[in-house]
Amino acid sequence: MGGCAGSREPGSSSMQPLFPWPLLIVMATALVAIFPFFLLGNPSGHDFEFHLHSWMEVLSQWRQGIFYPRWAALANHGYGEARFIFYPPLSWILGAALGALLPWKAVPGAYVWLALTLSGCSMFTLARRWLGRNDAIFAAALYAANPYFIVIVYWRSAFAELLAGALLPLLLLYVLRLEEDRNTAAVGLSVTVTAAWLTNAPAAVMVNYSLVLLALVAAIVRRSPRTVLLAAAAAIAGAGLAAFYIVPATYEQRWVNIAQVLAPGVRPQDNFLFTTLADPDHNLFNLLVSLVAAAEIIVLAIAALRTTGQRRSEEPQAWWALLGWAVAAVVLMFSLSAPLWEHLPLLRYLQLPWRWLLCLNVVFALYVTSAGRWLWRAGVYLVMLGVLVFVWHRTQPPWWDTAAEINKLTAHHQAGTGYEGAEEYVPAGADAYDISQDAPLVAVEGGGATQAQVQHWDPELKAFVVEARQPGKIALRLFDYPAWQVEVNGQQVDTEPQENTGQMLVPVQPGESRVQITFTRTWDRTWGAVVSVLTLAFAILAWHWHPRSE
Repeated sequence: MGGCAGSREPGSSSMQPLFPWPLLIVMATALVAIFPFFLLGNPSGHDFEFHLHSWMEVLSQWRQGIFYPRWAALANHGYGEARFIFYPPLSWILGAALGALLPWKAVPGAYVWLALTLSGCSMFTLARRWLGRNDAIFAAALYAANPYFIVIVYWRSAFAELLAGALLPLLLLYVLRLEEDRNTAAVGLSVTVTAAWLTNAPAAVMVNYSLVLLALVAAIVRRSPRTVLLAAAAAIAGAGLAAFYIVPATYEQRWVNIAQVLAPGVRPQDNFLFTTLADPDHNLFNLLVSLVAAAEIIVLAIAALRTTGQRRSEEPQAWWALLGWAVAAVVLMFSLSAPLWEHLPLLRYLQLPWRWLLCLNVVFALYVTSAGRWLWRAGVYLVMLGVLVFVWHRTQPPWWDTAAEINKLTAHHQAGTGYEGAEEYVPAGADAYDISQDAPLVAVEGGGATQAQVQHWDPELKAFVVEARQPGKIALRLFDYPAWQVEVNGQQVDTEPQENTGQMLVPVQPGESRVQITFTRTWDRTWGAVVSVLTLAFAILAWHWHPRSE
């Protein structure tokens, strides 16, 4: 994929190392990208509080000895939700780990800097396959600070999606290496698919569809069906390794209001480029991201025309793969692709068609770098910077959270008052809008005097003693969920949700009742873990006994 002086022959073994200068330049680029953080505070995008609350909650549960949280105990102001069963773990593990090391006001900036640095490094690893050292460094820096990443950082705060951006250059790299370095590439591809599932579910769907497309293109160009078979095996292995997350998240959807992920405003048909609704705030952001996308598409088209002939002749597999990936991503962002969003499996769960910019920017960074020298590149950078400045000042400026506002969020966690949850993770039949935020942890339901003494009220274990004069039901400050196992005086009992709120009702008899409520390991979590372990064992055996690629 030449076109620049100093480009490398495909498959060259004399690759320039990532250390030290390429890494240092990528790190510096990521630091420049977050420079406004130092002046204005943390940009509070659409998902900012969701992620920050998750990180704080995970760190709190770690300190209580819960290594892998499942139930977000403080969500919905203490009634809880099954957030960590459904939201992939890598982003909240990273955020919580940073929170253990840094003040919370510094954690978002550190997370973004690290995610951008990882993305730049993965792009350098891909770009050095074809480009000279300086050109690969430029592609890496451009990708680390590409326009859509800036939108994610300053307007969306979609931290998991941002982290997933580091995987996409590796996806392309391993697909293109499947024939020449079969075993290593297949393992790398499996790990990439696994990491996608464990980072961001919409990104994982994009990764799998992209894998199908890229493998088909590579197989057709090379006339090698084996490429498709290897890619399919890698996709299956990747899903198997992530089964400890995928199986519970899939099975337990019936226990929550998962349909809310496709509520009006976040459906694909509401978010094609330049779509307008009867919602001014939605329209402003959609216009912002549409302008950024349109500018990228135009620049990408010009870059492709500038280098088409040379790339086709030097590296046809890569050229056709990049072209096919770019065309697919662009088409899927416009309303003409609506039938695909309706009928292709899981595609509608991406929700936001412009998310395909995540994939488009891999092609964008490589094409812009290959299309010309430094004057061309400077021009492209200034154009894209101008677009970002325009939408920042003329369309919708970012929102900002100061250190004082971050401290308020921290105080809610320390006080146990909780935070607003996510509708899609609330148990089915529960209504987070009808709950009383001042309700006691344990309250009598249906009359009769009672005394309650709470002994434990931890995220996955609740224990208390009640004294009742007559049979009744105890209403808890806790949403009912099938994974909760309730014992009264050592005997397991069935609970039921309160009709309006969905909070748990526990039956008790006259006299003293000792109640223990435990968040148990359901069969789907067990079998998901078993599948992951078996997949890992099979992969290790296959790697050990399979002959190495020639």
